[in-house]
Amino acid sequence: MNPPNPPADPNFIILYVESPSASAAFYAALLGRPPVESSPNFAMFSLTGGVMLGLWARHDVEPAAVAAGGGAEIGFVVGDRATVEARHAEWQARGLRILQVPVAMDFGYTFTAADPDGHRLRVFVPAAG
Repeated sequence: MNPPNPPADPNFIILYVESPSASAAFYAALLGRPPVESSPNFAMFSLTGGVMLGLWARHDVEPAAVAAGGGAEIGFVVGDRATVEARHAEWQARGLRILQVPVAMDFGYTFTAADPDGHRLRVFVPAAG
């Protein structure tokens, strides 16, 4: 008897972008690492824990993508409020569009920025449980 298949854990995030090369340059600077794969219509980054981040040219996605940036978020969990503040200052200095300045919310202390395609990037420290 074969054992049941283990549950599939999501480990690949794909963002649809206008220019994979421009988005790859943006994320390389943001993440501090180069893409592990790059072509004219796709770039891929290897993240901690085996998670992969793909950047796919919106015009090449099949079936066609209808969602635009801003419909979801990529979260960056940090250890404390000071790191939230520091990351906010760093990203603002880099020219990222800030959608929400640092603020306390139910789930923790957070701010939100956007990448060049409008995908939301949320940095937060979880509220003490």
